[in-house]
Amino acid sequence: MPDSSDLTRRASLGAMAALLGSALRPAAAADRPLRVVASFSILADLAAQVAGPVAEVSALVGPDADAHVFQPSPADVRRLAQADLVIVNGLGFEGWMTRLIGSAGYRGPVLTCSDGLKPRAAPVEAGQDHAGHAHAHGHGHGHGAAQGGGGAPDPHAWQDIANARHYVARIRDALVTARPAQAELLRRRAAAYDAELAALDQRIRADFATLAPQQRRVVSSHDAFGYFAAAYGLEFLAAQSWNTDSEPSAADIARLIRQIRRQQIRAVFVENVSDARMVQRIARETGAVVGGTLHSDALSAPGGMADSYLKMMSHNAATLLAGLRGPAAASR
Repeated sequence: MPDSSDLTRRASLGAMAALLGSALRPAAAADRPLRVVASFSILADLAAQVAGPVAEVSALVGPDADAHVFQPSPADVRRLAQADLVIVNGLGFEGWMTRLIGSAGYRGPVLTCSDGLKPRAAPVEAGQDHAGHAHAHGHGHGHGAAQGGGGAPDPHAWQDIANARHYVARIRDALVTARPAQAELLRRRAAAYDAELAALDQRIRADFATLAPQQRRVVSSHDAFGYFAAAYGLEFLAAQSWNTDSEPSAADIARLIRQIRRQQIRAVFVENVSDARMVQRIARETGAVVGGTLHSDALSAPGGMADSYLKMMSHNAATLLAGLRGPAAASR
């Protein structure tokens, strides 16, 4: 039977272990990777590039999936409830996010990447943009609450690499706030990634600068490339509005077909998140060539040609350039 001194020693050791355990539990929680949930695959990739080992990043809307028609599952609610940081695009892109956060009971920080940017506005009049070019969607639909012509923001800001660099800076700052002990690593990773983005931006600008004015008109599935067009000097026409959950009318498509014929646009492009049949019909009725697949609102699946933001932008630029420089375009 243990004597009183042995019992005293065991009690002291037990108290010390309990004290150490309580001290170590917060440290262990701080040492584990952050649980970061991004609204869609493009934001998830930007966050992962900055975070590295500091965070485990997942996307609610995955590769090749359309955020406009996203329906969250119970697993998405659970994942959001367990997150340390939620990252969204904003500008009305994720009209379902507020309701989903409420359902999950999430109380942590929500980073809106587009805060601080000046967004493109909706067309001033139905069927026309600010320059007076006809668009087949005709209604100026936006995302979320901001609807209608003359004021609804275009949410696809990531299609301009300069805006993606803004996103990266905001992601860096949010991660540094969440993990100040890892601030140096996070800032170093963000700076290296920003340099890659800046180099790609310059290369794409130089490549598109070689196009003649008559080679700069593009037809895509839905109106997601306005920022790309403004950054790189192109003119995009689309049968669908910014929001893919509304179908274009027969009159919308007929108007676009007439414009393609009138302006002799020879290349049309499908998107990875849209049904290709509409663009294929437009190509058949106008004699235009389907120039390839663009990635607008989602990355490709892992291992695909656009499974990161850098690869997506490179792929889109190369696909557009090949289509616009095609024999028919070049001969006009």
